Amino acid sequence: MQMNVFLWVAVALFAGLMFTRVFKAFHLNFPDVTAFLIAGLLIGPFVLGRLRMPGVGFHSFEELEQVSLLNDAALGFIAFSIGSEFRLSELKHTGKAATVIGILQAFVACILVDAALFVLHLIMGPDVLPLSVVITLGAIATATAPAATLMVVRQYKADGPLTRLLLPIVALDDAVGLVVFSVSFGIARAMQGGNLDMISIVLNPILEIAASLTLGSILGYIMAKLEKLFYSNSNRLSMTISFVLLTIALSYLEIPVGAATISFSSLLVCMMLGTIFCNMSEFSGDIMHRAEKWTAPLNAAFFVLSGAALDLGVFSTWQYVLVGVIYILFRSAGKYFGSREASRLMKCDQNVVRYLGITLLPQAGVALGMCSQAAVLGGTEAAIIRNVTLFSVLVYELVGPLLTRNALMSAGEIQPTPAEKKDRRRFETVR
Repeated sequence: MQMNVFLWVAVALFAGLMFTRVFKAFHLNFPDVTAFLIAGLLIGPFVLGRLRMPGVGFHSFEELEQVSLLNDAALGFIAFSIGSEFRLSELKHTGKAATVIGILQAFVACILVDAALFVLHLIMGPDVLPLSVVITLGAIATATAPAATLMVVRQYKADGPLTRLLLPIVALDDAVGLVVFSVSFGIARAMQGGNLDMISIVLNPILEIAASLTLGSILGYIMAKLEKLFYSNSNRLSMTISFVLLTIALSYLEIPVGAATISFSSLLVCMMLGTIFCNMSEFSGDIMHRAEKWTAPLNAAFFVLSGAALDLGVFSTWQYVLVGVIYILFRSAGKYFGSREASRLMKCDQNVVRYLGITLLPQAGVALGMCSQAAVLGGTEAAIIRNVTLFSVLVYELVGPLLTRNALMSAGEIQPTPAEKKDRRRFETVR
């Protein structure tokens, strides 16, 4: 089994890297994230995995579960990197706008999806689309994929007003999403059981967020102090890696307190770790730069494995496809129009108003995490939530990174590559 785990990780990383070369050979100017996801689909259980050949793809989703630890580690480092975007020196300029936009666009997406699916619930009936599912999917719609956004920004070295506002919004978006989901899912479970439990609806979500921020702050403070004991950048990097892994491990804890339970969100804890560390440590800039290089293969493997985990079986039931299409359309509208109007309210740059909503479309890890929690509903409800979420993730992760790249390029924050400039000149000549 141990050999299989290493083999699967090696195959995933190799497939992802080679597929970026395939894209390059055919002059397909897609982000690397898209190449990794498509490579993952190919080596997943629905394509090469069906061949049942040793070392050629994943034969089942159970095999993918064997390497799920890698995904947890990757998400932890991604959240840590995003947390570093909350530097007080920069938040003085973007903090208020990022907070207002992050909250408003998340709520608009949730409300639009809830409204659209509620109408569909009335048309299709509660047996096909239960109200508890409607409420839960509306909450899941708030989440944005920080990993895909961050990787596109890093790959193309994007910089400008839109990029500097985007990363804090993505981080805040997931924090808001976790709160909305906790409350909405508490209501959905209460509806299913016929008993409104205020502890699960209100108290547990508040405890989770407060506990996550507190734990991340404590660990970030300790980490910043310990970094001063080392004079070697290599040792500082090792200390950073060990603290991120420790933070991920501690986030699995669940502490019962009377009728309530104190649990932690690994994303929030790791984000807070990065925020406190980068605001306290004078070495943070260099360490984050080194950590970015160290985690590059980890992130590549994460996206390939995410692509392999996408379940193509969701296309077999037309009801799931219909609900998924409605979910995608209204979530996209909520993200786009919510961020556009909020940006206008905050008097942001016109490029931010035009393109920010497009960059917030990708959805993956956080949404899938919410989907996993929703599995406790059981039966038809859990199946619908899982399949609709998988369907939307499949679409968003394949299209979202490309739209993010194009939006940043249209905003003038990504410079075209030499090949793209050549293609553009050729097109203008023909025209």
